[in-house]
Amino acid sequence: MPPLYEGDLLYMPTTLPGISVTEAQKLLQVQDKVLKTFPEVHHVFGKAGRAETATDPAPFSMMETVILLRPESEWPKQGRWYSSWAPEWLQRVLRRFWPDYKSPDELIYGPGGLDEKMKFPGVSNAWTMPIKARVDMLSTGVRTPVGIKIMGADLQKVQELGEHIEMVLKEVPGTKTVFAERTAGGYFLDFTLKREELARYGLTIDQANDIVMSAIGGENVTTTIEGRERYPVNVRYMRELRDDLDKLRRVLVPVNQGTVGAAAGMGGMGGSTGGSSGTGRVAHIPLEQLAEISLKTGPSMIRDENGRLSGYVYVDFDTSKRDVGSYVADAKKAIRANVQLPPGYMLIWSGQFEYMERVKERLFIVVPITIFLVFLLLYFNTLSITKTMIIFLAVPFSAVGAIWFIYLLGYNTSIAVWVGLIALMGVDAETGMFMLLYLDLAYKEAEAKGRMRNWDDLREAIVEGAVKRLRPKVMTVGVMFMALVPIMWSTGAGADVMKRIAAPMIGGIFTSFIMELGVYPAIYAIWKWNFGLKKQIGTTTT
Repeated sequence: MPPLYEGDLLYMPTTLPGISVTEAQKLLQVQDKVLKTFPEVHHVFGKAGRAETATDPAPFSMMETVILLRPESEWPKQGRWYSSWAPEWLQRVLRRFWPDYKSPDELIYGPGGLDEKMKFPGVSNAWTMPIKARVDMLSTGVRTPVGIKIMGADLQKVQELGEHIEMVLKEVPGTKTVFAERTAGGYFLDFTLKREELARYGLTIDQANDIVMSAIGGENVTTTIEGRERYPVNVRYMRELRDDLDKLRRVLVPVNQGTVGAAAGMGGMGGSTGGSSGTGRVAHIPLEQLAEISLKTGPSMIRDENGRLSGYVYVDFDTSKRDVGSYVADAKKAIRANVQLPPGYMLIWSGQFEYMERVKERLFIVVPITIFLVFLLLYFNTLSITKTMIIFLAVPFSAVGAIWFIYLLGYNTSIAVWVGLIALMGVDAETGMFMLLYLDLAYKEAEAKGRMRNWDDLREAIVEGAVKRLRPKVMTVGVMFMALVPIMWSTGAGADVMKRIAAPMIGGIFTSFIMELGVYPAIYAIWKWNFGLKKQIGTTTT
């Protein structure tokens, strides 16, 4: 389907795993500052990380920035083919069909657009719209126009395949950004507790975990109440006391001083603390005596789909210059030539391509059934295969205007366009049937009066029938134009889809009107002369 322009944009860049809170904050501030420089942008709001909900499992490496745009009437004007010569009143009319401001695609991917200005090292861009992104994420899990799901048994191998595919797709023409999830690229700070040491100092595992959480991760100690608002107060070590492993190893753990002395005596260390038995007094020991601290890598998030581990490759390309089908065909060819999948691993193409494949299967069924039903209804009405085929000539007549009008407006073929073409098919069959009816009536009237003796009589009867059809045909076309042109005049949410449904009908009705009046009578005359009147005249002469 053509994009349902929502009036706002959603910028969803992705970085490599492991970005810190501080760096994510700096990057968000820089991104927001650059976005705000565009005159089309009203204001922006970005976030990194996830909310306290299971429906938004977003790491710091995936950011979301909502871009609220100004009304299109306030956007800077761009030169169009009519801008230099058309007076202002005419420009206001033409502007409805060919806007003289940037389209959303031009704003994002055009020269000096958002995508070009938002190039940051290590950041892969993805552009969508807020509602569309949520629908896509719920239905396919992919927020970009094209996504590749890599299914397998080992996350490390899935990541390697994703990185390889990422390098291959960068060379495919039209690719803007491509990013493969680092499924096994998360960074973790591991505390391996020493159980013997914990027992020696009289600590439980839960107590040790509480120390780690409160000192390093932070712990909510209270909540402030400000009217209807509630804010938790979190306490933990200052950043300069926990920003490297050596400092973390020196984090002090409070224990009973008597246990420290007992532990020292048991360890044979002796000393002044060895004989102390002052229970109730608190001593502190470094965390490294209770746990081994190390940095490790592993899965930052485990995704399971159809009972198999999976990783995604997000692919963004300029949809105004390339359609999804041809891009995926080139991408598949490149992957087949350069990527060897191990046994047990598979690729699934998703995103908008998944929608397209699903609808293509339906259209292969719906369109032939539609054509067959129209043919069947026409045959029941005419009881003649020849007349039915003549009426069916309205379909290519109207397709000429529909395709040219779609081309002039710059629309791509989409499901909305196909809906308009299917509707046009029914309208053309109706008008073609009426045209044939008037020609038949004129022919039979002349034949009943004995005025069907030669080619000139046939020609005169057909011209008379076509002239009678002119007024109702003009009325039919005029009413349809009055109903459909206001749709092309509309703006706002939903207008893009409705225009693509109405455009083929407007262009098709126009050419169908001309060709049915000019070509139908000639075809009817040839048919009646060669397969009826000519033989009849020859038999009479004999």
